[in-house]
Amino acid sequence: MEFLKNSFGVLSIIPIVPFLIVYFAGIGLKQDKRKTFLLAMDVTTLFLLLSVSGLFNTIFNTNFGFFLILLIVLISAGLIGGAQNRLKGSVDGKRLLRAVWRLSFFFMGVSYVLFMVVGLIQYISQAM
Repeated sequence: MEFLKNSFGVLSIIPIVPFLIVYFAGIGLKQDKRKTFLLAMDVTTLFLLLSVSGLFNTIFNTNFGFFLILLIVLISAGLIGGAQNRLKGSVDGKRLLRAVWRLSFFFMGVSYVLFMVVGLIQYISQAM
């Protein structure tokens, strides 16, 4: 059990690792490259969520990072669901969830890089 806890922690700190593991495992199993890429995105989103919220908490000295990300995800789900309802007359929950999850991957990936740079700059400036 301790091994799983430590592995999950390491994969959350460096979220590119689970992406690469899932992607190359899928390619090694002769899966479709597009489906493998999308699966790797979906798996990595969970690790990005934890990592970005931790980086946010560290940079801004708060415990609100996870809840802020959750709030943004819920607001985006509402906006996308509203747009779906206006355009098609109904909301397809599966498509809505997939769209929000994959958009979260993109925005949290960008946030991860941004927060990592800001965190490194803060760390270096405090060390001087």
